[in-house]
Amino acid sequence: MKRLSSFAFFSSFVGVAISVSVADVQGPAFQSPLVGQSVKNVTGIVTAKTSNGFYIRGDPSQDARVSSSLNIFSSSASVLGKVSVGDLVSLDGKVQEYRSTAAYLMATEIGSPTNIVVHSSNNVVQPIVLGKDRSPPTQHLSQLDVGGDGFLSVPNNSSRIDATNSTLQPDKYGLDFWESLESELVTIPGPTALGFANNYDEFWVYGDWPVTGKNARGSLTITIGPDGLPDANPETVMIGKALDNSTNPDVALGMTLTDITGIVAYQFGFFYVLPLTAPTVVSTPDFTVPPSTLVSAAQADSCILTFGDYNIENMAPTSAHLPLVAGHIATLLNTPDIMFVQEVQDNSGPTNDGVVSSNTTLTNIVNAIASVSNIQYSFLVIDPVDGADGGEPGGNIRQAYLYRPDKLSPKKGIPAGGSLDAVDVTGSNDLATLTFNPGRIDPSNTAWSNSRKPLAAQWSTASGYDLFTVNVHLGSKGGSSSTQGDLRPPVNADVDKRTNQINLVANFVQSVLSIDKNANILVAGDFNEFTQTRTAYKNIEAALTDIDIAAGIPDVERYTYVFDQNTEELDHAFISSALASREVEFQHVHVNTWAPTLAKRVSDHDPSVGRIRVC
Repeated sequence: MKRLSSFAFFSSFVGVAISVSVADVQGPAFQSPLVGQSVKNVTGIVTAKTSNGFYIRGDPSQDARVSSSLNIFSSSASVLGKVSVGDLVSLDGKVQEYRSTAAYLMATEIGSPTNIVVHSSNNVVQPIVLGKDRSPPTQHLSQLDVGGDGFLSVPNNSSRIDATNSTLQPDKYGLDFWESLESELVTIPGPTALGFANNYDEFWVYGDWPVTGKNARGSLTITIGPDGLPDANPETVMIGKALDNSTNPDVALGMTLTDITGIVAYQFGFFYVLPLTAPTVVSTPDFTVPPSTLVSAAQADSCILTFGDYNIENMAPTSAHLPLVAGHIATLLNTPDIMFVQEVQDNSGPTNDGVVSSNTTLTNIVNAIASVSNIQYSFLVIDPVDGADGGEPGGNIRQAYLYRPDKLSPKKGIPAGGSLDAVDVTGSNDLATLTFNPGRIDPSNTAWSNSRKPLAAQWSTASGYDLFTVNVHLGSKGGSSSTQGDLRPPVNADVDKRTNQINLVANFVQSVLSIDKNANILVAGDFNEFTQTRTAYKNIEAALTDIDIAAGIPDVERYTYVFDQNTEELDHAFISSALASREVEFQHVHVNTWAPTLAKRVSDHDPSVGRIRVC
């Protein structure tokens, strides 16, 4: 494991060096009870070597809270040259806690080892077989994640593991479990990959042990656990670089691998298993993505509308993925009657030149769809103020609607709003009307600072019924802390801002319903937040129904995104009670989370498609 920054030392007392065991050094809590103390005659068998140290296992501890293994830190060639894997060694040194940044957990180790004595060689250490000898808990990460939404509770960062240094409860909490195995040699039998590898060829897995949230693809979805709190899927672990410098395979969601034997280590904000040698792929799932079964209704049935939702990831007029997205809309989503799209860039793409218009980008998209499907969309959009809505600098991302004019059209007689015009709702006697069409919801509100403003529209359908829509792309999670870090609950960056944004959308919806309680309302887009963060969605769920619930989508299949160990849903659709009371169908099309390689992923989000009845 590579050192990225200086040591953090924490001294409890300083005295004469004492003879201790590995278990004495580790202790039953997150930090060593001997931190800062000089120790001698620490004895164990070398289980692995790295470029900056080696790992030893001492006499087995009978306490499940206490690791029997320890990291010995030294980058000295003379020190490393004294030991080999299988050697029974004793040594002296100083107990210390290390972390590369204050937001991470600390790792226990002995530094500056001296008096290294090799007592015997060629000893064999049997790895702890996870799932057989020990199994991780399956719901909670930390006993400090208190609140009504567990690890997603607000406020964040209410406490710190390093400050409390709690006694471990490895049978209940994931961080405690992996901490209790710090520096141990373990085997992960039958690992399943949970997504693509990162830029360092590291990837998440679970092994042959009990898991929760398992979906049809074999990955683990954030759900609500049996105690009513969100399930953080702590039964997963990151696989790091192999200690023999062999290369990890390219992986994708659902692939299975050979058993992984390696060292449990904490680095870069997560618990890892560092393989002794890289695993290989055993099985690869069928990455074929079937088209949605939801199709646009025949012209005679004008009461039925289909809609799609897709974050098309920084789409510029000349983006290489533009024709691929068009193909998804045409062949996998079946050219829905109306598309909610997010991250449409301006006509110059990421060039920061003051251009804000996106008519070329949108024209290229609808023409590309037409070339595949012979369906010609029109589009509806409001261009933002230059540089005011966040996203890639110069790109000026915004939401837009693509719509089939034979199925619906913007309600006539209402002027289009500008980037700073706040849309309102007027009317009486069950006839609600927007003041701008399209219009942006309260665009000058500070809640939308450096964020996309919701795009509201009122539509006339072929059946004669109106439909109100809101296309959202809420503030980013950028700047969040590691879910396995020191800060508890983990920092969910800008969750308060997103909550305020959701509340503004809810207020707008209520203004429509206050005039027409039976209004057809559809709110969809990239919310950048899980519905399991229930405090954020309280107000909008009081006004609208989550379409996943209305359509009966199983909890574990509600996902549009993969991040770290979780499949999760950032993209949502909500419908008014009028729509929820009628026929509702909905599907997530996992064309990107199920891509066979990262290079073939078109967007970081999956699209979704639904069918509603407006009559």
